[in-house]
Amino acid sequence: MKYFTVLFSFTTLISFGQITIVNSDFSDGGDIVALTNATDATIDYGSTGADQIWDFSYLVSDGQSVRDYSTMAGVSFLVDFIFGTFASANYQATNHITSDAIPVDLLSQFLPITISDIKQFSKNSNDSITSVGMSALISGTEVPFKMDTIETRYKFPLNYGDVYNSRGYLNLDMNPIYNGIWRQYRQRSSIVDGWGSITTPYGTFDALRIDHFITEIDSLMIEVGIPIWVELPIPDSHQYEWIAAGEKEPILRITTSDVLGNQTVTAIEYRDINSTGIDELRNEISIFPNPSSELIHITNIQFNSEYNIFSVDGKLVQVGEITILNNGIDVSALADGMYSFVLKSEDEHSRTSFLKK
Repeated sequence: MKYFTVLFSFTTLISFGQITIVNSDFSDGGDIVALTNATDATIDYGSTGADQIWDFSYLVSDGQSVRDYSTMAGVSFLVDFIFGTFASANYQATNHITSDAIPVDLLSQFLPITISDIKQFSKNSNDSITSVGMSALISGTEVPFKMDTIETRYKFPLNYGDVYNSRGYLNLDMNPIYNGIWRQYRQRSSIVDGWGSITTPYGTFDALRIDHFITEIDSLMIEVGIPIWVELPIPDSHQYEWIAAGEKEPILRITTSDVLGNQTVTAIEYRDINSTGIDELRNEISIFPNPSSELIHITNIQFNSEYNIFSVDGKLVQVGEITILNNGIDVSALADGMYSFVLKSEDEHSRTSFLKK
């Protein structure tokens, strides 16, 4: 008994330490990750350094969202031409996701057109994660547009003390739909300024802390008799992220904006289990037999569809593709229990549950 007590104590002492973060620790095409939002204007985003213990276990949920990283399968020909197999290597995206990077509310004050369904295209590679471009529905027409200067969001491997800088430049010419141009220039300075252990309602993890300082200048050219340029006010911001190995999204992200020279907390989100978010996906499929011990079959599907299977604690435990020749899915390797089955097809998702026994 004494031996085990000593061993446990020693393990506890060495359980937290400096870690290295690589590209596989982040989401890519096919991943679905749940995030919980919280509010705390006085949250401590400043404490950092070596061998830190960050305790955010007190955070209270304001609601949950699901971040869905879609693969490039099923994108339109034009998008595939710009970001897919026809694109140059630097612009070949590995995922896309719904984005709020375009200030639609500001643009709508000046434009007689609608802009919606904004997607960000990213490339996840061994040495970096980069933003390669975006797409938007402009008055119902899909328009993809490349970053003229590709922005690097992360450089790998990430270690304590690392510093890197990047800039991104994007030029969205809305012609011939509308004689207007939107330009975005971003300067990013990132420093890995801390390591230690972080605790949130999701759990306790070894983590690196990164401070991204972002300066953004947005401007819009509109024609009112003559072309004029309007600068859109975008405040400087910090994104503080605590990143753990294998968790696909930061364990915690705190965003602040510069308001009259002071940092004001504008968003808090932390990694969480897939609960309400996954439940909100459309439930239009069924599984038989249910419960099952070996094979399950899916009804009401489109073939050549990707699927994910999640355990009850939100962990992704199996992925695959359903084809016309392979509608039976082998789940015999899964432990007995309840699972969520998510079918991905043409940017739409269906969900149902099944019991393995």
